[in-house]
Amino acid sequence: MALHLKDKEAYQRLNYLYQAAHCVLSQNPENVELARFYCFTQRTIARRLVLRQDPSVKRTLCKKCCSLLIPGVTATTRQRTGKNSKTRFTVIRCLSCGQTNTLLNNPDYCLWVDHPEAQLEQQKPAPNTSSETQTKDTKPEVSQSSKPSTEKSSVST
Repeated sequence: MALHLKDKEAYQRLNYLYQAAHCVLSQNPENVELARFYCFTQRTIARRLVLRQDPSVKRTLCKKCCSLLIPGVTATTRQRTGKNSKTRFTVIRCLSCGQTNTLLNNPDYCLWVDHPEAQLEQQKPAPNTSSETQTKDTKPEVSQSSKPSTEKSSVST
């Protein structure tokens, strides 16, 4: 059975706008304003309908000017180390507005969305209330097909 999403058409529209912004920048990297308009429309629709977007999508959008952050085209990406040399950060800087976004670069870190228990398909349904009313000492009924037959049937000719 397919998972039924609330506002499936709205998610399809958000996906289309995101892909359109990518296509515009891949065909003409100087057409940043059109891609920014698509991303701004996508953000407006998501806010109006109160929809959650995937973290991978949110990380590629500038929070200040709504432009699509593509390294080398509309953004610069740098790797930095923290105060101790064990922590690493990825710093993404928007070339349009100068906004920086710092992301922790931990190879062992996994987003909650990527955990198997976060997926709705993996979760078990709630137990049925009728099975909870059954006491532990009562045995469930066994069907006739699972019982071994002790009677021999006679065949008449």
